Amino acid sequence: MTASVDRKVTELDGPPSLGPLYARAAAGAALPGGGGRDLPAREIVRRGVSVEQEHLADYALACGFGIGGALPLTYPHVLAFPLQVVLMADRSFPLPLPGLVHLANRITAHRAVTPDETLDLRVHADRFVAHPKGAQVDLVAEARVGEELVWEGRSTYLARGAEAPADNPPGTDIAEPSTPTGTGAATWKVAGDTGRRYAAASGDVNPIHLHPLTAKAMGFPRAIAHGMWTAARAVAALQGRIPDAATYDVVFRKPLLLPSTVELVTERSGPDWSLAVRSARKPDKVHLTGRVTPA
Repeated sequence: MTASVDRKVTELDGPPSLGPLYARAAAGAALPGGGGRDLPAREIVRRGVSVEQEHLADYALACGFGIGGALPLTYPHVLAFPLQVVLMADRSFPLPLPGLVHLANRITAHRAVTPDETLDLRVHADRFVAHPKGAQVDLVAEARVGEELVWEGRSTYLARGAEAPADNPPGTDIAEPSTPTGTGAATWKVAGDTGRRYAAASGDVNPIHLHPLTAKAMGFPRAIAHGMWTAARAVAALQGRIPDAATYDVVFRKPLLLPSTVELVTERSGPDWSLAVRSARKPDKVHLTGRVTPA
């Protein structure tokens, strides 16, 4: 976790609706004078979050997790993500939400979290730094049960062509997990409506995932899969073989265009797992690399 700083706390009394937030962010990006110079000293908080069983089942089905037991390793991300969007959609945020590219993600589960536990969620922004292609920023999330930190995540985003303040310390290179080779452990036919199905389960209604026309407006030839769907689908294949307390690092590489056929490749070294999702037709076209290690 980052060093403690004073942040203004905004508490939400319910889950925010992401559709209007994306629309507001798109409208704000088209207006002059938007965006601050620095990250807002602000924290978005939502307390007393209970897991809705139907929502959890829809998410598990969309991502390939089994039903029952502890929450999937990636599930708290979809609970915290709307709070990230609240922060990023505000006009004071220094980078425009439309067009942000998800570069990498780190999730740490400190223990198994069960569906009957009530969570307090917190999100803030961190590390607004230069990137060779623009500027990058981290959105940091945590989930607590009472005072106990049970889960945390760090999502790294890139804004192409943007600038970070020159006096900000330079960013560090993202440590990319090694890419396993060999025969694919599984082949997935990723349907054209995968983005819409994951959006319905996760609430992430970014237009680049929903329809070829809206994806083309953002520079993609057709809709692309959510990076966090790919990350979830990959780690779901290891369910039951990784510990409850684990860290999951992923780096997103080539966009996964919809529809596509991809392969999952896995490799175990002691308690650690490395994995990759690659094109079934062009194995050198890698969409994601990841590593799971005991926390």
